[in-house]
Amino acid sequence: MNSTEVNVLPMPIKARPYYHQQAGFDFACRVFGLIDGKKRSSGVAFLMEMGCGKTITSIGVAGILYQFGLIDRILIVCPLSITGVWEEEFEKFANFPYQLTVLSGSCEKKKQTLRDIPKNGLQIVVINYESAWRIEDALFNYDADLIIADEGHKLKENRSRQSKGMHELGDRARYKLLLTGTVITNKEIDVYSQYRFLDSRIFGKSFYSFRNRYFNMEGYGFHTPVFRKPMMDEFLKKMHCIAYRVTKDECLDLPEIREEVRRVTLEPKAMKKYKELEKDSFTELKKSEVTAPNILTKLLRLSQLTGGHLTDDEHHIEAVSKAKLSALEDIIDTAMDEGQKLVVMARFTAELDDIQALLEKKGIGYAVVRGGVKDRDDQVRRFQNDSDCKVFVGQIAAAGLGITLTAAHTMVFYSLSYSMSDFDQAKARIHRVGQKQDCLYIYLIAKGTVDTKVLRSLRNKIDLAKMLVDDYRHGKNPYAD
Repeated sequence: MNSTEVNVLPMPIKARPYYHQQAGFDFACRVFGLIDGKKRSSGVAFLMEMGCGKTITSIGVAGILYQFGLIDRILIVCPLSITGVWEEEFEKFANFPYQLTVLSGSCEKKKQTLRDIPKNGLQIVVINYESAWRIEDALFNYDADLIIADEGHKLKENRSRQSKGMHELGDRARYKLLLTGTVITNKEIDVYSQYRFLDSRIFGKSFYSFRNRYFNMEGYGFHTPVFRKPMMDEFLKKMHCIAYRVTKDECLDLPEIREEVRRVTLEPKAMKKYKELEKDSFTELKKSEVTAPNILTKLLRLSQLTGGHLTDDEHHIEAVSKAKLSALEDIIDTAMDEGQKLVVMARFTAELDDIQALLEKKGIGYAVVRGGVKDRDDQVRRFQNDSDCKVFVGQIAAAGLGITLTAAHTMVFYSLSYSMSDFDQAKARIHRVGQKQDCLYIYLIAKGTVDTKVLRSLRNKIDLAKMLVDDYRHGKNPYAD
């Protein structure tokens, strides 16, 4: 349900919330009993589409629960590509003291990190879904007061180890938040597992009782659940009693453009190769004339590596990392679950090959404009008009001019060109006449690499080559983050 009463309690964040964020925060405060002392549920679902600010709203809820003295330990479970987003968003918006730890490394290292978490103050632990069920016992001992399940539709499979682990963790927590653009990804039956995590009183603890109440089993062997339409009112009433729902179309106060940086961690072997190449590039630079073309040529190989590939001196391409591809897969899954179209821009041909292979493996219809594609207009037309064409894959140099991609309002930059004009032109493909929604740009940035400097120069309108030359002349390694 959506609330029309806002500003009941102030959100403890370092920004002025948008109306829908404050309304969602107020809704959670009422459900958790912070306003009138009557706790209605232990769980709240924020059904907010990508770009509406689920993370900021959740930070506000975490802060107010802490200020009320109700929580000391928070566990955030999310896809691997989003762990860094939580770290950055807390640093940017949390207007209350906290300590945040992102669990990484082997299972044993994660367990040891949990054991070393201090007992005092507000402690926040962030972990990815795949790791959470593998160290379930250690997370039980951590004993979180609040658990946040980001991209909660990852729990839709009731019988998976991942979902069962979250159900058990949720049963122990005093408060829970589930964040997703849509709780129903394919069928109404997806709701059960997510609500089993949030509050088992809503649809019960028995999946079969839930299924028998709301579905008829039909088809060959009676294995296909078909929702009973006469049960829709009851089903929706139960679902929305602890859910705050808002779509981008309803967020009239959203900014026209929003940007999100997703920091990706390269695998240890890939990072080792990167650091070796970074050192070699600096050494070679010191032996040659330091000019803009020279410094950018050496930068190019480093940028290629962050996208997952390394070209040797004989021009053979070696695949060295899947980190960005995994992060992109999470974004694609979310967009498809929310019924959104998506534009993905990349610079290098090997990256484009990876992206297209991923889409083909997932059976997702896509259009592509890159070097060598001759039916450019047909590709654009199909993306704009064909509902089965969900993703547009563009090479920045080939797809940055003269095309309209307003069927999507979210663009992912898998990698970046060094040219400010290319960057601005690529962004303008979705942000142009005919666009009816606010635009979201997501940048995939490999942590500890030149990606950070490249993005900073583009967003701040700084000449990249000049910035790198200046770094060198001040005695710094221009390629180091």
